Amino acid sequence: MIGPILLAVSWLLLRLEGRRLDAIGINEPRRRTTEFVLGFVAFGFVAAIQQSGQSLVAGDAFTVNPAVDVPVMLNGLRFTVNSVLFEELLFRGYLLYRAGQWLGPTRAAWLSAAAFGVYHWFSYGVLGNPVAMVYVFLLTGMFGYLWARAFVATGSVAAPIGLHLGWNAVAYLVFSAGPLGPTLLVPASGARRIEATGFVASVGLNIVLPLAATALGLWVLRRCERRPRSSMAP
Repeated sequence: MIGPILLAVSWLLLRLEGRRLDAIGINEPRRRTTEFVLGFVAFGFVAAIQQSGQSLVAGDAFTVNPAVDVPVMLNGLRFTVNSVLFEELLFRGYLLYRAGQWLGPTRAAWLSAAAFGVYHWFSYGVLGNPVAMVYVFLLTGMFGYLWARAFVATGSVAAPIGLHLGWNAVAYLVFSAGPLGPTLLVPASGARRIEATGFVASVGLNIVLPLAATALGLWVLRRCERRPRSSMAP
């Protein structure tokens, strides 16, 4: 798993600077667990609203996948957790911590968001499709900015991991809306995934809802940033 490898690399780089993993907020278990859980629940709820809304608009209800079993869910969980840890430790771990010291937290967060958006051109395979590239860059970059601000506000990777994992786990593992294929719930129509069309789905659920959730998240994080923090300090 690449997540633990990146964690080990982060530890080594920090040790070379005479610092420990608490520089990226791997410390204070009770506090970090709370931040993780709050982030997971918040964006898991948003993902559930989006998928339920897609189902309602499409007129295609979700039903329990008759082929689901424990190995399917465990393999899906392994993939989801590993992919989130990889992306968070890469974009919101040591590199964001170091960029924050060089550029300041705000510029570092924007840089992290832009890099996250470009990364998804490759992971989503949309290179060469200008419309898809703009959409993917803005959507994933927007989320990337929120994750980065969560790191800045809390001084830890715990909240970004919780936010990111909440969205991905609910979308992928519960509603089968991801790269894993059929998981817990599947469209009753037999379609691979629900693809609702029209203004409500295309704009309301795919653009306005994520934008509103991100704006609310940034508002909450701004209040948290008023508290003293040390991870982004030189």
